[in-house]
Amino acid sequence: MPQQLPKPHSKLVRALFFWTGITATFSYRVIIILTNYPAIWLKLAWYVGTVGFVVYFIHRYQISERRAKLIHDHQLNSKVVAMPNLNEADRAAMEYLFQTLESSKEKWNYIFIFVMSGLALVWGVVTDIAAWLK
Repeated sequence: MPQQLPKPHSKLVRALFFWTGITATFSYRVIIILTNYPAIWLKLAWYVGTVGFVVYFIHRYQISERRAKLIHDHQLNSKVVAMPNLNEADRAAMEYLFQTLESSKEKWNYIFIFVMSGLALVWGVVTDIAAWLK
């Protein structure tokens, strides 16, 4: 039985992840402006940005893993060489794309950002609750 290939997310889901990343980035950038306003606004921007980055980078990690797995499972890297209708430049371009997608360190970047954001989020919640309970 042929292996089931992953399906792309719907346009709506892709848009939600895109806007989550944009919102998180904006929220972090606006923090410098919010330092001149009540602390609640700064904390709100920080929490929105941090949660947004957790969600966004989990998604990016999953996409990166899916691409690398497809390339590996279907041996696409080696199949490019045998494609007769590709000229040398096209073949080299495709080999480059497959090799870099399969071996990219971007997933480690995503993992690092996710873990650090998660730790910061836990720290922020704990310290905010502790301050509130005083």
